[in-house]
Amino acid sequence: MTKTHLNRRETLASALGAGAFFLLPEVARAQQAEQSGGIDLGQPKPFSFDQLRNTAKGLAGEPYTPMRVADREVLDQIDYDRHNQISFLQDHALWNEEGSSPVQFFFPGMYFPEPVHIYALNDGMAREVPFSVDYFQIPEANPARALDQTEGFAGFRVQDKPGGDDWMAFLGASYWRTSGYSGQFGLSARGLALDTAIADGPEEFPRFTRFWLEQGEGGALTAYALLESPRATGAYKIASVQTEKGASQDVEAHIFLRDNVERLGVAPLTSMYWFGKPDAHSAPDWRPEVHDSDGLEIHTANGERIWRPLNNPPRPMANSFHAPSLKGFGLMQRERDFENYQDDGVFYEKRASAWIEPIGDWGDGSVSLIELSTNDEIHDNIVAMWTPAEAATQGNAYTFNYRLTWFEDAPVTPNAARFTSTRIGAGGVPGQPRPEGVVKIVCDFDNLGFEDLKRDPTIKPVVTASRGTIANLAAYDVVDETYWRAMFDLDFSDVAEDDDTPIDLRMYVEANGKAGTETWMMQLFPSQLRSLLGTQS
Repeated sequence: MTKTHLNRRETLASALGAGAFFLLPEVARAQQAEQSGGIDLGQPKPFSFDQLRNTAKGLAGEPYTPMRVADREVLDQIDYDRHNQISFLQDHALWNEEGSSPVQFFFPGMYFPEPVHIYALNDGMAREVPFSVDYFQIPEANPARALDQTEGFAGFRVQDKPGGDDWMAFLGASYWRTSGYSGQFGLSARGLALDTAIADGPEEFPRFTRFWLEQGEGGALTAYALLESPRATGAYKIASVQTEKGASQDVEAHIFLRDNVERLGVAPLTSMYWFGKPDAHSAPDWRPEVHDSDGLEIHTANGERIWRPLNNPPRPMANSFHAPSLKGFGLMQRERDFENYQDDGVFYEKRASAWIEPIGDWGDGSVSLIELSTNDEIHDNIVAMWTPAEAATQGNAYTFNYRLTWFEDAPVTPNAARFTSTRIGAGGVPGQPRPEGVVKIVCDFDNLGFEDLKRDPTIKPVVTASRGTIANLAAYDVVDETYWRAMFDLDFSDVAEDDDTPIDLRMYVEANGKAGTETWMMQLFPSQLRSLLGTQS
C-alpha cells in the first residue's frame, strides 16, 4: 500500500468533514466534555448524511484501499480469551448520563484487527473519538498493553443506562445485534452480503469502517456508517429505539457497486440452527433443541404467508423464494417454551425474531435462504436476505429503506393459522409393520380461524412433493389443547441410495374449501431421512 493511495482515500473520506474548524463557545465545550466521559475528542467538523452518501458514491469510483492495520504482531496475540480479559472503563463512556444510551467501545484483537473510526455527532458537528488503551482495564500480562499505533476501535456497544445492560452492539464487518424484546442477544443483522455460498468463490464481507453516532431523545441512537469492500461501498443510516415490544430500527441504505456481484444480499440476517424437533436425532447433545431461530417467514405481495422450517443440511444449500414487491421476511423463533430447550444458561426460548419490513416497493426479486452444515452451536450457519432480480453489475446504485424489528414475533397481524412445530418419525400405521423408506411428517398449527371447527374429513392437508409419494393425510384438533395437527406420510423408498437430491415439500391445510393456514415448505434429504429411520429401527 503506497502513501499516495492512503492520502487519496483519506482525502475522499475527509470530505465528510470538509470546511474550516470551528471554535466552540465555552458552554458548548463544557457540555461536550461532560458527554464525552472525559475523552479528549477530536476537532469538530460538519457532517451530514448527504455528505456521507456522496463520499460513498465517490469511493465506489476509486480502487479499494483497506484500512491500515497497525500493531499487527500485537493484535495477533489478543485471542478470544485475552480479548475477554479486557473491559472498557465505565467512566469514559459517551453520553454517560440518565435518560441517554451510553456508548462504550470494543478493543481490537486477533478477530477484529481492522480499525473502526468512530465520531460523536452533535448539532451537525462531528468529533472523532480517538483510540487509547487508557480507556480500558487491561491485566498486566495481557499483550494488549503494548498497542501504541492502532488508529481505531473494533466497534461499539450501547447501554440502556449508565452502568446498565447492553442493548445494541456493532462488532465485526458490518454485523450488529440487539438484545431484542427480552434482554437476550441472539441472531445478527448485516449491512450487506456479497456472494454468500456461491460455488465459484469465497464470500466477501463488507465492513463498516466509520461510524457517526448521534444521541436522540429517550435513549434513541442513530448510527451513520460508511461501508467499504473491494466490490461495494455504502452509506447507512440506522435509527434505533427501544420500545415495549423490543428494539426497532429504521434503516436507510445507499449501495454502490465497484464491481460485479453474483449474489447481492440486501438486509441480510444471520442466525444459528443446529437441531430442533425435525432432526433432534442427529445431534449428540442432551438438550431437546438448540437454535437461535427455527424458521424463515415470508409475506408476499399477493397476501400469501410462507413458513419454512430451518434445516441443518448435509451440505451448503441455497434456496430462493420469488417474492416481487415483498411485504416482509424474517428469521423467527416461534417456540417459546423453556421445555423445548432446557438451557438455563443461554435461554434460547427468549431469542428475538428479526423482521424486515421494506419501506417502499423493492421491485422484483427473491428472498434467499442459505443453510450451512454445522456440528455445534458456536457457528452461525443460516443467512436470509433479499436478492434483487436485476443482475448486480459494476456501477449499479441502489437505495433500500426498511424497518428492522427485534420483537418476540413479526409485528404483523396473522391472516391465517400459523405452524408452530414440525416433527418427523417413522411412517405407516401404529400396530402394523412399518414400511421401509417411509416417514411421517407431523405439523402443529394454532387455531386461528379454526376456533369453531371440529374434526371433519373435509379439513385436510394439501401436499405436493418434488419426489416421492404422499399418503395417509389427516388434520384434526388436538384433544384438550387449543391447537391443531396436520400429518402425512412421505414414501421415498424409490430414491436410489446414492441419490441425495433434496425433496421439496409444500403444504397448507384446507378448510371450508380454501386455505386456512399459511403455506408450510420444507426441504428434506434422503440421507437424513434414512439416518432418522435407522435410529428408530
